[in-house]
Amino acid sequence: MDDGSSDGTTRVVEALQLEYPGIRLIKNDHRGKGFTVRTGMLAAHGHIVLFSDADLSTPIEDLEKLLPWFERGYDIVIGSREGAGAQRIKEPFYRHIMGRVFNWIVRLLTVRGIEDTQCGFKAFRDQAAQDVFSRMRLYGDNAKKISGGMVTAFDVEVLFIAFKTGYRIKEVPVQWRYGTETKVNPLKDSYRNFRDVLMVRWNDLRGLYDPQPASRPLDSTAPAPKRVQSE
Repeated sequence: MDDGSSDGTTRVVEALQLEYPGIRLIKNDHRGKGFTVRTGMLAAHGHIVLFSDADLSTPIEDLEKLLPWFERGYDIVIGSREGAGAQRIKEPFYRHIMGRVFNWIVRLLTVRGIEDTQCGFKAFRDQAAQDVFSRMRLYGDNAKKISGGMVTAFDVEVLFIAFKTGYRIKEVPVQWRYGTETKVNPLKDSYRNFRDVLMVRWNDLRGLYDPQPASRPLDSTAPAPKRVQSE
């Protein structure tokens, strides 16, 4: 998925398509990461679908850490930069503090039991992906075009919908490398992320995330959802 990039990313992918016809490039207007990830996940095909940051801050090889948990009955398996075995490479101290404060807010107001909602490395069973991403409200079809970078808390909305619906979620420690070319603005993006968390809570109070009759866990006989564990 391309979020209206201007750095030559699309040219690189188009060149790869000549060698690997199975690669598909989806070009979007610049509407932010949440809208673009949603577009790609809804267009994806396969029993398991994964979204990953283009800079591979989490190496694609770490997918092997996620896949076994689907065989154990989980519907969504997410990479985590917290917990035993996780690695955070070259991350500035202030960024780590920002992340922990934000996670505390997330657990207080929306998604409880997850240590890291924001790692850009998450895998879903295909039905769970279609269900959850189609019900996003913050960065859905009505997302507006933007200019400049925009870091959002769309992951919080995704996980909140998944928990509310009853999907089983597993958090797995992975390796993550801080990118020096990050577009995070500490003040502006902290405010935007906090606003997104409040909007998820407000949308829930209005019943906008209530599961529809067709939305249910993949295995209706599975036990009630358990809080996430890191192993």
